[in-house]
Formats: sequence, structure tokens, C-alpha cells
Amino acid sequence: MLLRERETPEGTLVSVCDAECLGETYDNGRASLSVSEEFYGGDDAVEADPETVVAALHRAQVGNLVGREAVAVAVDAGLVDEEAVLEFDGTRHAQLLWL
Repeated sequence: MLLRERETPEGTLVSVCDAECLGETYDNGRASLSVSEEFYGGDDAVEADPETVVAALHRAQVGNLVGREAVAVAVDAGLVDEEAVLEFDGTRHAQLLWL
């Protein structure tokens, strides 16, 4: 998985995607999802294992996850409710917001 953390005026933003999703665009008939290099990749992105992803999501105020593995890690850790996961043309997407 690719993990990218950055500071924003609203707090830490964490983006995670399965590596094979980078550069792809998915559609579910109601919306499309672009997994852009600018948001999910770049020089700040690192390869991460599940433990590193979970730790980063605990530090985040906002998290964006794309891909079956990335979303499964967040669901398995109890950070994302399975019912809140969206399906996009063969992949999965979830967002996380700590208030």
C-alpha cells in the first residue's frame, strides 16, 4: 500500500491506496473516483504495511482510502464501518474523519 501523510490547516490528512490503484479512475454509475499521483503518490508517499497504515490513521484528522487491501486494513482495525464503504468499479473506497 502507498501511504501519504501531510499537514493541512485542518490537521493531518492521510491518504492510502493499494499500489495498483494509483493512476486509475473508477466509476460506480453515480460518481467517479480518480486515484491521482498528486493526492495518493508523489515523493512523500511510502510503501506501508498494515501496522504502519493503522498508526497513521490514528494520527489523522482525515483519511482517504482506496483499494481492497487499504480499506480492509481500516475495517479490520475498527476504524471504518463496513457499511460506510463504497464500491467503485471493482475497488473499494472509504473516508475517515475524526471529530
